[in-house]
Amino acid sequence: MKDLSAPANPLETLAYILSKQIRDHQIVYIGTGIPMIAGILALKTHAPNITMVYESGGQDPIPRDLPWSVGCPFTWRKSPAVMEMSYSFAQCYNGYVDIAFLGFAQVDMYGNVNTHQIGKDVLHPTVRMTGSGGNNDLASLSDNLILVGVQTPDKFVEKVDFITSVGYLTGGNSRKEAGLIGDGPKVVISQCGEFDFEPATKRMRVKTLAPGWTFDFTQQFTGFELLKPEGEIPQTPLIPDDILKLLRTEVDPRGVFTTMPTA
Repeated sequence: MKDLSAPANPLETLAYILSKQIRDHQIVYIGTGIPMIAGILALKTHAPNITMVYESGGQDPIPRDLPWSVGCPFTWRKSPAVMEMSYSFAQCYNGYVDIAFLGFAQVDMYGNVNTHQIGKDVLHPTVRMTGSGGNNDLASLSDNLILVGVQTPDKFVEKVDFITSVGYLTGGNSRKEAGLIGDGPKVVISQCGEFDFEPATKRMRVKTLAPGWTFDFTQQFTGFELLKPEGEIPQTPLIPDDILKLLRTEVDPRGVFTTMPTA
């Protein structure tokens, strides 16, 4: 049973910060994991009128138990429509989605995402992962894409081992010069805070930092040189106690996606 008095762990913090990116009445594209938690948390708190579109095609289901993935039948519960996945992605292409979330195994300084493999040898990787799924579709088609993941030096890397989903390629205008549609990722969310991309170079830049975190400390969790904004860095808001309790008792009571892994 969860200790409701324990402070928020990094995954709970991630879910809360991500949920705050959602505004009421938006159409929100939901994937498996922390994005799912963030969407449901927003629905139960500050954004009760959002429309949740699940990657597998469920449209605006009425929440009950937490789905175990986007393929879970709970993502279709009392939905007004259930589409095939290709039509679900077409919603992004045709502008019917306001905000989308994307996780990663690695992200680099230009927002390129890897969910394929760890290790650069395609035939003999150190770790083989799930691949693209719908990741490349979201990265290519969404105009308001938010990346989310736990920040460590081996996840925030100078150059990803494999580009599954394109961010800003090598920076500058390289994404547009490659003929790619979509504007690229807007924000990266981690337990350290929020990061955006400097407009000219498209390099990752600190936007806000979590309470107690400094720029230099955050740099230690990053495998490349972060850009620092001018002036004082704003503070990322802490998750309030009442919302943390709601997350633990109603959104993810079994800790399926918000329990920190142990060694």
